[in-house]
Amino acid sequence: MEISIIINNYKTRGFLKNCLKGILAHPPSVPYEIIVVDNDSGDGSVELMREKFPDIKLIASDKNLGHQKGNNLGIKNSSGKYVAIVNTDIVLFDDVFDRLYKFMEERPDAALVGPKLKNPDGTVQSSCLSFPRRLTPLYRRTFMRFLPAAQKELRRYLMTDFDHNSTRQVDWIFGAFEMVRRSAIDRVGLMDEYFFLYFGDTAWCRKFWANGLATYYYADADVVHFHRRESADGGFLSKAFWIHTYEWIKYLIKYGKYDITHPRSAGSTDSQ
Repeated sequence: MEISIIINNYKTRGFLKNCLKGILAHPPSVPYEIIVVDNDSGDGSVELMREKFPDIKLIASDKNLGHQKGNNLGIKNSSGKYVAIVNTDIVLFDDVFDRLYKFMEERPDAALVGPKLKNPDGTVQSSCLSFPRRLTPLYRRTFMRFLPAAQKELRRYLMTDFDHNSTRQVDWIFGAFEMVRRSAIDRVGLMDEYFFLYFGDTAWCRKFWANGLATYYYADADVVHFHRRESADGGFLSKAFWIHTYEWIKYLIKYGKYDITHPRSAGSTDSQ
């Protein structure tokens, strides 16, 4: 098996259906498998899988495992040389799997690669970022974002000066769509289940870099991502905001020491 496609679903039946239709319309040309983990959605997702996609492996959890545990469960039940983690709100229109597969085959230093993520209107999302510093989320979520120091930090974090038509090594990639080398997972471990929903992708990339393995943004492959920043959209009153804040504190406790000593090797930001 060359590619294992892992889809972690929670109450997104419509997105799940469209995501699977896109994958089946543009599947990898190499041997692959699709594994859907349902987190006790209760919205008809399990019934949809059994009725419309009976040949796809379904793991029906009896509780909501969250982003990290749900994807880890899929990885544990997969066998591919590469693991493609795909959110349900992703839509494919071409051979993105083959492009990422070829890239990984040609770059043995790469642990993880992510494609260009686009909004439905065709604009490019900021899907590759620099590692956050201690105040970065606070700058993004509060009135402090208007401060000159905050604006400078956010430009660094969001890589606003980066040409998203260029392929390069980056600190970390949004986990909405990423292809990961199995041997790299065996080396550093699965996604950190210390987190429920946020910062797991950031932490994983840190672990890859700390072990001499690279993370890449690949500009010559793209997908549409129906992205919603729930932790920001709902403001202080939203549940997502407080989950994000809590997990940011947890992230600082466990990974904050890396804010000073950068895990990447010198020269790793050069365009490829």
